Amino acid sequence: MIIDIITIFPDMVRAPLAESMLARAAASGLLTFNVVNLRDFTHDRHHVTDDYPYGGGEGMVMKPEPIFEAVEALLGVTGLERPAAAAPPATRIILMCPQGRAFTQEVARELSGAKRLIFVCGHYEGIDERVRLAAVTDELSIGDYVLTGGELPALVVVDAVARLIPGVLGAAAGSGHDSFGDLGVLEGPQYTRPSSYRGLDVPEVLLSGDHGRIARWRRRQALARTLERRPDLLERARLSPADAAIIEELGEEAAGRGGRLV
Repeated sequence: MIIDIITIFPDMVRAPLAESMLARAAASGLLTFNVVNLRDFTHDRHHVTDDYPYGGGEGMVMKPEPIFEAVEALLGVTGLERPAAAAPPATRIILMCPQGRAFTQEVARELSGAKRLIFVCGHYEGIDERVRLAAVTDELSIGDYVLTGGELPALVVVDAVARLIPGVLGAAAGSGHDSFGDLGVLEGPQYTRPSSYRGLDVPEVLLSGDHGRIARWRRRQALARTLERRPDLLERARLSPADAAIIEELGEEAAGRGGRLV
């Protein structure tokens, strides 16, 4: 997968891409990162990328020309009224903005099937509406809050998508058991050595060596945690008859504790 990030702060983006899993994925050839400085597509000596809004108002608005030209350069086209229409089917041009579609694990899986992701990072009071209309294919938001720019949200999406690409994670099935993974529920508790620390002990079942019993315990814990913290996920999770029985049992136990699951 090729991932391009168009930004006026390239150094803000490069550092995270050069660390940890993302750096290893790039070194192994699974991902190719291309950080594009939007100022390289301006035509004035001060490399201005924003201007005052028509109609008045506070703040500045990012200009359409540099963004259109940056997208066109990445697509290998020039002078199009709607450059997004020239993108190959497997290329997504993504504007990170508060008004966009909510980014979820399901969206991450969807994007992981693309061949190329081009991120446009906004700033100031927003981006000229013509960018939305003609230069991007998708708009995404990572939450109901406003940040100073689109760089951090873009990196969040990149990280979530990258770990779903085969070979990026060390363990082949690693991502499937995460919270919001293939099983559709939150991940249960995890423990490691030492088995006892400051009066807190690892559950005996995890030390038993009985893999069937451990698997059942982990599934029960995952369902209990989901029922307690995100019961909405259970409405669309892939639940087996055994899962349904566990949830019913957890509900009965909670009723006996005055509503507490654990």
